[in-house]
Amino acid sequence: MLQQYKNILVPVDGSKATQPVLEKAIEVAKRNKTHLDILNVLEVNQFSDTYGGAVSGDVIYKLSQDVQDRLDALKQQALDAGVPDVSIHVRFGNPKPVIAREFPADHDTELIVIGSTGLTAVERLMIGSVTNYVSRSAICDVLIVKPTEVKK
Repeated sequence: MLQQYKNILVPVDGSKATQPVLEKAIEVAKRNKTHLDILNVLEVNQFSDTYGGAVSGDVIYKLSQDVQDRLDALKQQALDAGVPDVSIHVRFGNPKPVIAREFPADHDTELIVIGSTGLTAVERLMIGSVTNYVSRSAICDVLIVKPTEVKK
């Protein structure tokens, strides 16, 4: 029996891994003729740590507008590729629990399509991979998209 997914989530972070992960999510959504949620989680703590706590509401608003504009473009890409139903979302918080449990619980997500990593080896060591956490803690199936090797 072939698994039919009704709601698919693709979390994106704006890294170079975003495009291949989105393309895989589009493929799966088209094959299942289903709904695709595109999510970006903004971790406000990272800004207050980086800028010494001096992050104004204006900075956060501008950042969320920039993210919204990028998500609008990704949504259009998915619609143009033939995905029948696409929604975009911006959430604030820690990406790990938001992607693994909170968003899927709120949206009846049945599959999360996520990139294998957006971090360097040092960053993974220091803060841990979101993908690693999601693969262990998600309340639904997880498809991990590996980066494609550059062919010479």
